[in-house]
Amino acid sequence: MDLLISLIAGAIGGNIAGGLVPRLNLGLLVNSLAGSLGGLLGGHALALLGIGGLAQTAPDSVSLDPTALTTQLAAGGLGGGACLLAVGLLRNLLSR
Repeated sequence: MDLLISLIAGAIGGNIAGGLVPRLNLGLLVNSLAGSLGGLLGGHALALLGIGGLAQTAPDSVSLDPTALTTQLAAGGLGGGACLLAVGLLRNLLSR
């Protein structure tokens, strides 16, 4: 579940970052792919730090912890946006 949420949040974060910074926009597909990669990295970094994450919800819990879900979405979205910005900057540097 963590992986799926990180992928989706990363793709959304990558597309939002591409829309906010048109110079670094790489198109819908590349924004989504770079964002998904960044979302995975952001979710993994969150797990390594031991902060939030749905994996830390009690296994017998029926409902999702809203704080853990929000933290996972934020980490995926921010990671996706950051990765897209890094890929866009790298592309601009290499195209000179």
